[in-house]
Amino acid sequence: MHLDIWLLLGATLVLSAIIAVRLSHQAGLPTLLAYMGLGLLIGESGPLHIDFDNAELAETLGLAALVLILAEGGITTSWRHVRPSVPAALSVSTIGTLISIGVVAGAAIGLLGMDWRPAFLLAAVLAPTDAAAVFSVLRRLPLPSRLTGLLEAESGFNDAPVVIIVVTLSARASAPNLLELVAVMVYELAVGGLVGIAIGWLGAQALRRVALPASGLYPIAVLSLSVGAYGAASLLHSSGFLAVYVSALVLGNARLPHRPATRGFAEGIGWLAQIGLFVMLGLLASPGELPGQVVPALVIGFVLLLVARPVSVVLSSIGFKLSWGEKVFASWAGLRGAVPIVLATIPMVKNVPEADRIFAIVFTIVVLFTLLQGPTLPLVARWCRLESDEQTRELDVEAAPLEELHADLLEVRIPSDSRLSGVEIFELRLPQGSSVTLVVRDGSSFVPEHTTPLQSGDTLLVVTTEAAREATERRLRAVSRQGKLAGWFGETGG
Repeated sequence: MHLDIWLLLGATLVLSAIIAVRLSHQAGLPTLLAYMGLGLLIGESGPLHIDFDNAELAETLGLAALVLILAEGGITTSWRHVRPSVPAALSVSTIGTLISIGVVAGAAIGLLGMDWRPAFLLAAVLAPTDAAAVFSVLRRLPLPSRLTGLLEAESGFNDAPVVIIVVTLSARASAPNLLELVAVMVYELAVGGLVGIAIGWLGAQALRRVALPASGLYPIAVLSLSVGAYGAASLLHSSGFLAVYVSALVLGNARLPHRPATRGFAEGIGWLAQIGLFVMLGLLASPGELPGQVVPALVIGFVLLLVARPVSVVLSSIGFKLSWGEKVFASWAGLRGAVPIVLATIPMVKNVPEADRIFAIVFTIVVLFTLLQGPTLPLVARWCRLESDEQTRELDVEAAPLEELHADLLEVRIPSDSRLSGVEIFELRLPQGSSVTLVVRDGSSFVPEHTTPLQSGDTLLVVTTEAAREATERRLRAVSRQGKLAGWFGETGG
């Protein structure tokens, strides 16, 4: 086909995917189902008959898309929100993953008659939860922040150990030495995490000190640093997936210029990566092979959902003071999506026995159990009595550097639930070197007086010196959360 036809087809496909997002959002389903449906529709059995069976290309493009999706997840995740849950998330994403693999592999051997290698590959491929699916569903539910933080951090962390296991099992026909495998995992995860922290921190320091000529360059720089962390970690034979997520998490939570624009750009790239990834995976699937794997998929899927996931969550969360309701919900909310399907292409590329069957089973499980779990999550949350009223929004602060004046201009939008409402300008007690210079209210702007009270919906322009900027942002966040007596309540705005 000519370029103009491909461009028209691509634009139509993306617009169809955007419409599908709206429909799936109303139904409470992860958008991956709509995207994969589009892929199946235009694939070998659809009206366009596009035949795509290049597993090696699918693996390469899939891993690249996962890097962008993980980067978006890290950039848009609030560290303050997930920090209390990180130890539990690390335990669930490592120890819990190994437990899940053992249980599912045993079921595949005992119930499906698989040999040990394809059984463990199937179990490993199904072990990670999917960041895109988890973010798209859980961020719409009013759940306690500790629980959503656990599930979001787990979905960001658990790709890394599983990739190591899948690659190892795909590359060798003999059983790997367990101690050797654990040593490799420890090295790759430790170095990958350190690379992510280093690149994220150094990148944040550089972007805070260098005023770029256009605001649109900041989001590109942040995303490039995150993707660069993947490449740097891979060159050191360590976990690139952990590096990209950690570096994006550090950069996304640093006090950088144009943070809201950066998050918006990352979300747009993440959506585009999801659309391309899921449509491609739909194209790769052979609809004629899927019906024959429905029964094995149901058997392994229910073992995963009702046995492996609950056992792994319960055992790996011992000592972290999760309630039984939270453990039940975390077990049910282990959504699978693109990650297992992409990982299932690795055995296909390596010509592992039963690789095509593994792919078909994994694809079928993702579709069937997403249909089961996604719409029922609100019901399970109510049954576990986990619905929360924690709806306080983070104060939205946009920063632009004024290089020639050695100052920063902060644009502060006051949300409806902020306790800044009713506070007078002098009661903000901003640090020396900062001042509220303009207030925009109901479309009109004015220079505030010392005693001007703030209102919900106001936008403030605050000029601050470089030295006072961080303290100014912390004070604004503190007052937004606890009011003008924030310091008395111990609120520091961190």
